[in-house]
Amino acid sequence: MAEMKTKTEDKKVEEPLKFKGRYIEAVGKRKTASAVVRLYKSGSGHLGVNGQKLSEYLTLEQANLATQPLKLAGIGKDVDFSIIVKGGGKTGQADAIKLGISRVLLEFNEELKPTLKAKNLLTRDSRRKERKKPGLKRARRAPQWSKR
Repeated sequence: MAEMKTKTEDKKVEEPLKFKGRYIEAVGKRKTASAVVRLYKSGSGHLGVNGQKLSEYLTLEQANLATQPLKLAGIGKDVDFSIIVKGGGKTGQADAIKLGISRVLLEFNEELKPTLKAKNLLTRDSRRKERKKPGLKRARRAPQWSKR
């Protein structure tokens, strides 16, 4: 009889990204998402998010948003990033990663401050969801008005 293969045997299992050595750490936040970003000086340009590659964890558009500070600074190829992100949705997490990367780059190289500040990458976006008010359906959405 032919042997049955399971789905896990068919897929090529990649080991999670592991980084070693000294690092610089910074925190980025957006809405309810929080990202702890670690920069390893001796690296080869890897970005690991929660043990996965950045491209696997986020969509292409979100990944481009998150790596915006790296493209601006031009140091993406010679350092590694290990990112642990929690809370919120994927877009909020991408914004938290972006702020965390900006802050860690600033600690890594102080000369990048005017460049990052000009593109508003060092400012935390403090907007949050507005609370629901009594008598309304959502924060501002009132029930449909009825004449009779």
